Amino acid sequence: MEEDESIALYRRLAEFHYQMRRFLDAGNAAARTSGLWPQQLQLMLTLKGLPEGERPTITALATRLCLKHHSAIELVTRLVERGFAVRRRSRDDRREVLVELTPSGENILKKPEDRHIREMDVESPELCRVLLAIVSQTGRD
Repeated sequence: MEEDESIALYRRLAEFHYQMRRFLDAGNAAARTSGLWPQQLQLMLTLKGLPEGERPTITALATRLCLKHHSAIELVTRLVERGFAVRRRSRDDRREVLVELTPSGENILKKPEDRHIREMDVESPELCRVLLAIVSQTGRD
């Protein structure tokens, strides 16, 4: 890769990180507006949007949120204390604990979700454009 191409790639990567931070910041602001910590909103979104067939265990949540197991437990505990989530024993395996949103959790999730969806409409096209530029550049190497 020539130096000009290398600099162009670094610029695309820097732009991608910038756009990603803007996108995430919009979600964080939406969480705070609803009285949630950004991590709490992420947990709630993760619970609501787990891939089909994936069980809402602490391990699954920790994996999807890129957290250590004990950090996911603490985050779930805080949501449970606020009444936004509950822990339930699995019917199939009594050792397994599943996490579910409560009706209050579902309701509070809708508040930042609406704002975050509007932000996605604004921020996502630019984020996608930048990511596609990176992918198309690196695909030619």
